Amino acid sequence: MKTPKVHPKTVLVTGCSSGIGLATAKLLRNRGWQVVPTARKPEDLDMLRRDEFAPVRLDVTDSASIADASAEVMNRFNGQLGALVNNAGFGITAAMEDCSRDMLRAVFEVNLFGMQELTNRFVPVFRKQGYGRIVNVSSVLGELSLPFAGAYSASKFAVEAASDALRRELFDSGVAVSIIQPGPIDSRFSKNLAHRTDEFAGNPTSPFLSFYKEAIETRKNGTAGRTAEGFMKPPEAVAEAVFQCLEKSRPPIRVRVTAPAHFGAFARRFLPAALIDAVAVSKLRKKLQNRT
Repeated sequence: MKTPKVHPKTVLVTGCSSGIGLATAKLLRNRGWQVVPTARKPEDLDMLRRDEFAPVRLDVTDSASIADASAEVMNRFNGQLGALVNNAGFGITAAMEDCSRDMLRAVFEVNLFGMQELTNRFVPVFRKQGYGRIVNVSSVLGELSLPFAGAYSASKFAVEAASDALRRELFDSGVAVSIIQPGPIDSRFSKNLAHRTDEFAGNPTSPFLSFYKEAIETRKNGTAGRTAEGFMKPPEAVAEAVFQCLEKSRPPIRVRVTAPAHFGAFARRFLPAALIDAVAVSKLRKKLQNRT
């Protein structure tokens, strides 16, 4: 009789300083997984240690940091790993005409390049053990691009494409790749966006100057996204979706957590592009008129 493969319940979760990453690390630990959470800043690593985690420092924009973190995880778990959750993300609020090459590169470095470089460190491990779970946290904006989210959307479209390709390439390996599209989540992400939007508010020639200034204030005050409040879910809802992707014998390819995530996917597939344009432009025009 063939000996069944052992599926190690060990997982590396990136971007655990707050929000989805932190909620995922806690939920998985409570469900019996050995979790290695990552963060970049010393104060966030200290916070994780106070919560009785043994975190690893990881900056996904730095290849040396990726190599060091991967080696540390492999050393801890004797060369095996059950799952990788790519949650670390970076976004900006900016019109495409205001995005410099450097800002576009910064978004892609975190959301795509770093994610894939880290994943490629573990794919050979998963192949060798004949088992593995990869969960990439994407966005509904990886299917539907909206004004002022073009750079973020472009990076998440790329995450979706890379994930689909990797999943198909791993068809006979025992390794599953899942994508999660959270939608509006009650987290620190909006406030972080405010600080990155400051750069564009300082551009006196931008036609969207008044929009940027108000966006900064509403995000810093925690009043951004009120139109989505009725659909907003806590980060634990995404953590639960991650858990299902790790535990199911046949993990889902895509999980959409909130109603807006489901609607965005529906709109992308079934509504004419001209209709989506008309709705987006109407809302954009109203926002700009209210700020003049």
